This record gives sequence, structure tokens and C-alpha cells, in this order.
Amino acid sequence: MSLLRFITAIPWNVRQGSGCYVATRTLVEALRQIGPSVEMVTPQVLTPIYTWTRVLFNETLRWRSFSGDATVGIDADGYAIAGRRGSLPHIACIKGVLGDAVRFESGATRASLAFQARLEAKHARRADLVITVSNYCARRVEELYGITNAVVVSELIDLEAWRTLFREHPARPDPQKFTVLSVCRFYPRKRVDLLLRAAALIRDRIPQLELRIVGNGPEYSRLRQISLDLHLENVVRWLGDCSRPTLAAEYTRADVFCLPSSQEGFGIVFLEAMAAGKPIIAARAAAVPEVVQSGLLVEPGNHEAITEAIIALYRDPDLRDSLASSGLREVERFEMRRVASQFLSEVAKVAPGIKAVYPYQAAEGALR
Repeated sequence: MSLLRFITAIPWNVRQGSGCYVATRTLVEALRQIGPSVEMVTPQVLTPIYTWTRVLFNETLRWRSFSGDATVGIDADGYAIAGRRGSLPHIACIKGVLGDAVRFESGATRASLAFQARLEAKHARRADLVITVSNYCARRVEELYGITNAVVVSELIDLEAWRTLFREHPARPDPQKFTVLSVCRFYPRKRVDLLLRAAALIRDRIPQLELRIVGNGPEYSRLRQISLDLHLENVVRWLGDCSRPTLAAEYTRADVFCLPSSQEGFGIVFLEAMAAGKPIIAARAAAVPEVVQSGLLVEPGNHEAITEAIIALYRDPDLRDSLASSGLREVERFEMRRVASQFLSEVAKVAPGIKAVYPYQAAEGALR
């Protein structure tokens, strides 16, 4: 049986690892279902600072040898073994393009991210193959890292698992409210502040408005203060980090999903919202238009445009239903076994020991 070794220092939980953790976990699960064995290589020593943990982990890889058919490094992880003489074929799987995210940060966070971006660039330049998750990311990898031949394989979603969760945790929208849901880690680039400012403009026009926000992160205190300054105590519900069953209930409870992020390498939460049958409002920025092809996309950084989009969906139930139905159809192309078969077929081009899977074959077989 073929063996892939995934190398990642990303915290193996959704609270710290965010969307990258979700995407990597889902890819690993899907690959295991369609054929190859996958083993994880993760840090054994954790430090108080994530960047230190990442560097220590990667530097110690220099003295390790790996059996199997190929190694796959996530983002910056694997730079120390990529291109090493006599090593296995190595794939750099770039999910977020750290060099692109740097511009939205400041202070120590910006410095740390810039350092990690240099490691990611080194990783991509040394790898036998670079796979990234959107055409937007491929362009940024070329512009920032000089990689001209990156292959695009999208992110993916376990539709079967999510549909089961939606059935097991139903929570229909409250007819006495109009509920807008947002789900993200609280980073500046997610622009949750715009959604709060939009809510302040909307509350007099939609008195039953409820904004429910799932997540946590570095921006939490600032966002809570903005909410207090705008007197949104009776409008906003801060839900913190949620389990998947609770999150499924939040999706089914919502009338609309909104995340006005200015920078998304992909945006897995959009797939989750589509799978839940929710109309989406998002910014026309980065990779979002590639993922949200049926949604209301607004000018980035414009809270008044978000306001008008929410009001448009509030006033037009037929439009909500139309966008939701389109999303339910479109999310099928991101089904995890389907995407994993594409990923494996690309890996097989540089790793002779990997058996290529005809695109969609594994997915169709598993779904019959």
C-alpha cells in the first residue's frame, strides 16, 4: 500500500489551527478512504511561542529519514527536507500563502508572520511539486515566491458528515428574528468589525436582527469594545469556539451567513454554509469569488455595502432560497473524496510509488 507522510506543525485543533487544521484533517481522512496510508509527522516538543515550535520542529527534521512514497509539507513545514538529496519526493501544500497574509497584520504578529513566510517561500522553491488551493493563491505564490508552476487543487468538505450533523442537530430559523451568522478566527483580515458596523446601521431597519458570531482569536477584545461602543448588546451574540454539533445547529438556525474577509486563500466556512443551504454575503476579494459563485459579493472594506446586502436578503425570501439552492448544488464539487482523488493524481506525477486515482472515480464509488 502507498504511504504518504504529512508534515505539519499546525496545532491539531480548530481553536488554534483554524481553517488550515480543518482542511488538512479532512484531506487526510479522504485520502485514507480512497487508498493510500497516511501518517502524520507533528511536533513532539511544544514551546510557548508557535513560531519557535515550528522552527524547532522543522530543523530537527534534517536528521530524520522517512520511509514511504512521498512527504507532504503543509505551508512552511518541510522546508528543511524539501530538495534533500536522496530523500522521498516532496510536495509543498500551500494553503494560505503566509506572505499574502502579512500585509493585514502589525507589530510582533506581522514580524512573526513575515519570518514564517520566508520559510514558506524556501519550502515552495525546494519542493518537487507545489499544490495550492485556489487560482488566487497560485497567483500570489508566483508573485511573492517566484513559483510559476503551482498546481491548484481546491479545499474540500466532508459533505456526508456535515449533512448528518445538520439532520441530528436541527434548529430552524426563528420566525421572530432575522439571524445573520458569522464564523471565523478573529484576525484583522476577517473584518468582523465591518459586520458590527453594518449591524449598527441595520438595527433600526430590521428590529428583529440578531447577529451570532462563532469564534475567538487575537481581535476578540477589540471587537467586543467596538460592539459596546456601537451599543449592540441586544443585537450581537458572542458564541466563542463551538463544537461541530453546536456549529451545525448554528448554521441551520441562521437566515444568512456573512463573512466580509478581505483576504481568504480559500474559505472553508463558505463550504459549510453552502452545505447548510444558507445564502452567503461576502467581500469580492482574494479567492472568495472562486468559492462563492452564488452569493452576494460586495466591495471589500465597505460596511454600507454589507448593510444593503443584508437588507436585500431580508426583504427577498425568494432570493434567499435561490442563492441557497445554488450553493447546495455548487458545494458538491468540493466533496472530499472527489477532491482527494485530484490531489492524489497530482502527487502521483512526481511520486512513482503512488497509484493515481482517476478523478472522481473514488468519490463516485464511495457515494454509490
